[in-house]
Amino acid sequence: MSELLLARIQFASTTVFHFIFVPLSIGLAFIIAIMQTLYLVKNAEIYKKMAKFWGKLFLINFAVGVVTGIIQEFQFGMNWSSYSRFVGDVFGAPLAIEALLAFFMESTFIGLWIFGWDKLPKKLHLACIWLVSIGTTLSALWIMAANSFMQNPVGFVLQNGRAEMNDFLAVLTNPKLLVAYPHVIFGSLATAAFLVIGVSAWNLVKKRDTDFFRRSMTISLVVGLIASLGLSFSGHSQAKYLMSAQPMKMAAAEGIWEDTGDPAPWTLFANIDVENKESTARVEIPYLLSFLSYGKFSGSVEGMNTLQDKFVQQFGEGNYIPPVKTTFWSFRIMVVTGGVLVLFSLIGLFKIWRKKLEQSTKFLKWLVPLIFIPYFGNTFGWLMSEIGRQPWVVNGLMLTADGVSPSVSAGQILFSLIAFSLIYTLLAIAMVYLFIRVIKQGPNEKPLEDVSATDPFSTGRVV
Repeated sequence: MSELLLARIQFASTTVFHFIFVPLSIGLAFIIAIMQTLYLVKNAEIYKKMAKFWGKLFLINFAVGVVTGIIQEFQFGMNWSSYSRFVGDVFGAPLAIEALLAFFMESTFIGLWIFGWDKLPKKLHLACIWLVSIGTTLSALWIMAANSFMQNPVGFVLQNGRAEMNDFLAVLTNPKLLVAYPHVIFGSLATAAFLVIGVSAWNLVKKRDTDFFRRSMTISLVVGLIASLGLSFSGHSQAKYLMSAQPMKMAAAEGIWEDTGDPAPWTLFANIDVENKESTARVEIPYLLSFLSYGKFSGSVEGMNTLQDKFVQQFGEGNYIPPVKTTFWSFRIMVVTGGVLVLFSLIGLFKIWRKKLEQSTKFLKWLVPLIFIPYFGNTFGWLMSEIGRQPWVVNGLMLTADGVSPSVSAGQILFSLIAFSLIYTLLAIAMVYLFIRVIKQGPNEKPLEDVSATDPFSTGRVV
């Protein structure tokens, strides 16, 4: 395999694995903050237990996520040095702010939150977890600002053979960032909500701590429904944005080779024939693509063949059509996962309203595997966004093939790919083991063992 292919495989694998932890940290911090707020408002110990129990899972996830993030960043210097030189002046600024501001903010207040129980005043301790939640969302903001530049370069000038920032505000108000960032936050909230829902459902089936897990599920179903609906609306905003900023990605996501008529139908399923550049056996919904693209039931969409001709004239000879099958099916899997989350959130809240949740054993069993649905949505959404941008690593400025390190061999990349994969496997095993252990222990903390009879310091005497 070529250096380019191996470098892309490594970046994709490490990013997908790292992105397992990031959304969960963002969403869990927010849900825990809600639970602790209820503890302060209602002065009910059960909400304190909820914050502590789900906080254990948050801390495990956060710790593993930090390690995977460090490993991921090695790649910029290892495999993508040409890319790093070209965009380092722009790309490096938000990443540096993320590390120096958001990450240190998270870490500081996580420490205060962990050790501040019964030591800090309740309101101050509550402020700590809210600041952790704010820190995680700010962290996502800076990361998405960097990624949005790759999708839609703004706030720079080309000089000295590289992109140099000349407008930091433009980077922070990038139209791509404004539509992508809410989508990421809603996805994170859905990820955490359905983890809590799934774990709670498993315990309700087992009839363990039913009041605790029913309350946990109620909070998370509300968060899950809001997040799932938010995903739908923010996804629609992104589709409208793609029509003007990245029309090739939109055409590939819809499997459109030739210009559509007016109005344009949305394709549920199709057989994508890349060799002959056509999509056959299409199952379509009339008018819907026009609505997704323009917010109205009229308007045509340019096909990939038309756009390819335009890009050849603009950028020179080359193939500017991304991997169509991957982009097409990734988009549909993402849409299906969003629909599933909305449906089960509504059913769950309806059953709670009717006070039939605990008796609905079959429904609770269905909720357990839904833990993984947001992860599928996050992963395939990322694949659609990044693969749909190909062949560009920075849209319209730098081809992916030009961003690879010139002095790194395929053997070296393969060795690091295997090494990172082994590290990630060990981390995954450790995290799953710790998660299962905490979940099985449940929310009831064991009392501290009485060691006064054997502890020479227990009486206060110096021995």
